[in-house]
Amino acid sequence: MADASSVAYDALKMAVEHVLGKIREGKKLSTEDVLVLYLGTIVGDLKEIRAEIARLDSRIDETNKRIDQINQRIDDIVKTLSARIDETNRRIDETNKRIDDLAKSLTAQIGEVNKRIDAVQITLLEIQKLLIELVKTRLQ
Repeated sequence: MADASSVAYDALKMAVEHVLGKIREGKKLSTEDVLVLYLGTIVGDLKEIRAEIARLDSRIDETNKRIDQINQRIDDIVKTLSARIDETNRRIDETNKRIDDLAKSLTAQIGEVNKRIDAVQITLLEIQKLLIELVKTRLQ
């Protein structure tokens, strides 16, 4: 069973052919005949417009597919870059931790060296006192 628009189109097509037959025979056209020709022209224009719309819809669909593909590529690149950034951040964190550990170790070593220097300085001061006393006792 055909839909109403195709039945109407077929009926209009037959009416237009009938009017064209009248024109070929040279008969005078009635107002209704002119109206049928006008409707036939409008329907023809509508078919062309529908075809153009279908063509544009197809192009829009193709463009949308390309946009989707580009969006997918962008998403993939963002994921890749995010993973690389995360890996770089992880490495930076590891490096910072190693630097902190190294700084703590060096600070501890410097503290030990300072303690040893302080001990040597105290020892040197004691030796200096002893030498001063020794010189004083020799001079007396």
